[in-house]
Amino acid sequence: MEIEQLSTGGALRVTGTGPRAVVCVNGGQGTEVPGTWSATLEWIVRRLAPGLPRLRFGEVRYRIKSWKRLDMCIEDARAAIERLGGERTLMLGFSMGGAVSIAAAAHPSVEEVLGLGPWIPDRLDVSPLSGKRLVVIHGALDRWLPGIPGVSPSSSRRGFERALAAGADGTYTTIAGAVHGTAVRAPSGAVLPLPRARRWAELVGTELARFSG
Repeated sequence: MEIEQLSTGGALRVTGTGPRAVVCVNGGQGTEVPGTWSATLEWIVRRLAPGLPRLRFGEVRYRIKSWKRLDMCIEDARAAIERLGGERTLMLGFSMGGAVSIAAAAHPSVEEVLGLGPWIPDRLDVSPLSGKRLVVIHGALDRWLPGIPGVSPSSSRRGFERALAAGADGTYTTIAGAVHGTAVRAPSGAVLPLPRARRWAELVGTELARFSG
């Protein structure tokens, strides 16, 4: 695993050396704060990468992780696609990373977006998904609560249906008993799995294995 600087000023943490790229993009918040590594994506990559040698994972650390700077987050994701240089690319987006991934799907190497509890706002242009694959996995108990980030499954379902109408294909799955994402980071820095994390890993692993060929 190595950390590389992106041309935009963001950072990229690379795991694996396979010919196909998986660009992993984090969620965000309203406050404009420096980017961090995603606990959810880190847990997924550490668990699945060893069994998927044909994939090269790149976890993106945004310059600013806020939906108020969504354009900057998209620029960071596009720079990561170019830096990884995969012959084929899958975008793996958690929460706000769903919107970032959909926008970045306009890149010609991107074949698929895999959204984990993805934020797909009604105003978001989903046309970059035309002719591509969108897979959404969402925790059935996910929701926004005061002080606790979340995305309602009904919101991502609307986005999924809009993408299908725009020419995408794919699948939508909810996980009973699951909340927003697979893991959280403890004050010590350790990544702690959330309820139903193993089920998330099973579903994501199946899709990544299909993409890996």
